[in-house]
Amino acid sequence: MAQQSDKNRPVFDHSATPNVGRMPMWIRQRLGGDTQYAVTADAVRQYALNTVCEEARCPNRAECWSQGTATFMLLGDTCTRACGFCAVKTGKPVWFDDGEPARVADAVLAMGLDYVVLTSVNRDDLADGGASIFAATLSELARRKPGIGLEMLTPDFHGCQAQAVAVIHQAIRAADTRLVWGHNVETVPALYKSVRKGSDYRRSLDLLALATQLAGVEAKSALMLGLGESRDEVTAVLRDLRAVGVQRISLGQYLRPTRYHLPVKEYITPAQFDEYHAEARALGFAWVKAGALVRSSYHAEEQQAVA
Repeated sequence: MAQQSDKNRPVFDHSATPNVGRMPMWIRQRLGGDTQYAVTADAVRQYALNTVCEEARCPNRAECWSQGTATFMLLGDTCTRACGFCAVKTGKPVWFDDGEPARVADAVLAMGLDYVVLTSVNRDDLADGGASIFAATLSELARRKPGIGLEMLTPDFHGCQAQAVAVIHQAIRAADTRLVWGHNVETVPALYKSVRKGSDYRRSLDLLALATQLAGVEAKSALMLGLGESRDEVTAVLRDLRAVGVQRISLGQYLRPTRYHLPVKEYITPAQFDEYHAEARALGFAWVKAGALVRSSYHAEEQQAVA
């Protein structure tokens, strides 16, 4: 098991510490301007939905929206945690809407999607962490478009993991569907204090372990690289994820969304990403994505059948 504590690790000064250097040429972000991009954007606006593509300032929004895909973010746009890497707004949420699952399904049908990724902000203020909205959205999508590929990227459901997993599992069983359950560990344990405030590495592994025990579910996680982690620490996390049964992994470059967020400590080269890809495969991951612009839902529709 990878260790969580390292008293010698620095606590980052978000606004003062510069990035390690200029962004290298191999990290390129394409602007979106084709017709499908506009169709996706219109659907998001029409059905009053939030997407992690916008709220987290994902560098792949242009590519994904131009291909007619988006990751829908449930439960509003305000998160109860303040992770050092994330551009999603932090505060005290007041938003809740029972009609959101139906609106998501409306948008999915309007966009003609065959594969959908659902995520959410952390809602530690809710008794079930928002699990009921995940469950209702999964049920609505499975009912209105049988056979649709489903993937969800959930919080860790701090304080209510067992309850949240039970609620979502009931929806999966009732819909007689299969899906990918993602939860991102994001970084190595020693960096959690600055990178994932309010989160816990063991808690994240516990959720993934619960997910792998559910029939029809395949677990997935993701790591951001370039925050100061070592190669050995990344390997230890990959081993931990495999030990609890995670089958899918994505590894990408951390990119600072604003100067108020954590600085980039290292730009990982394409050759290094190739090495991580090979290592993950050797450890037994069935699905691996590794590259500078890879994010947890990037090309998620590939290999969508659950083993």
